Amino acid sequence: QVQLVDTGGGLVQAGGSLRLSCVASGRTFGYYSIGWLRQAPGKEREFVAAITRSGATTFYADSVKGRFTISRDNAKNTVFLQMNSLKPEDTAVYYCAARGSVVVTTTSWDYWGQGTQVTVSS
Repeated sequence: QVQLVDTGGGLVQAGGSLRLSCVASGRTFGYYSIGWLRQAPGKEREFVAAITRSGATTFYADSVKGRFTISRDNAKNTVFLQMNSLKPEDTAVYYCAARGSVVVTTTSWDYWGQGTQVTVSS
């Protein structure tokens, strides 16, 4: 079992940046692949980015590739999502998620944070 707390959301103008953090507690953090997913109002939850247990490999949705960067610090039980060049269409609740297995680029994750709101104004 792992508990996730995601923070760092806020209101930013288009073109701006935010950095989300996901802090984990519980079982060994390095055991889990970690992902970020988001859900905009009236839309289904969608995959954004993910990172393997070691941090060696990352995955991104096409819509954020080149703008978002996921990273992890296993010593601090933390994963980050650096979001640059934000667009109004990035507005959503962002969730970090964990999976005790390989990364998936779907919404099939085992554990979820509570979510943090990101709002990008035009």
